[in-house]
Amino acid sequence: MNLYQNLGYLVLGSRLRRLSEAFLSEINRAYQNEGIDFEASWFPVFYLLSKNESLSIKELSEQIEVSHPAASQLITGLKNKKLVTSITSADDGRKQLVQLTDSGKQLLTQVIPVWEAVNIAMEQLVAGEPGCNELLFSITALENTFKRTNLAGLITDKLKTEV
Repeated sequence: MNLYQNLGYLVLGSRLRRLSEAFLSEINRAYQNEGIDFEASWFPVFYLLSKNESLSIKELSEQIEVSHPAASQLITGLKNKKLVTSITSADDGRKQLVQLTDSGKQLLTQVIPVWEAVNIAMEQLVAGEPGCNELLFSITALENTFKRTNLAGLITDKLKTEV
């Protein structure tokens, strides 16, 4: 058992970040191996735009559960790469709708097979490792628990009752 495993919940965030960084690094390497100029961090936007012709930044931020500024920054980066563009909504002139450019659509056709391969590879990897079968369910349960719980307040309450 290593240090991280011994420290339990005290390093949960660090372990999840390390796992996420390792996973995303492997996914980015898979794109590179296929000669595809795509970053794993773009996935949520590309996926949503593959299912919707256009979405507002607000809709994107809500669906990928990041702040509006974070979504805006991601979209700006994709605009700079000429992968997305924005148009004014016909319904509301104040709303900008994000959509894939022709280059973005072409890139989408290249990355979809990688997404399918990732899914298959991960299912195979998880199936062969006892204890991993419930990983996604457990992550969802923990996310839902965090959404409905004030962890900082709970910690503060524990500190008050300990004194």
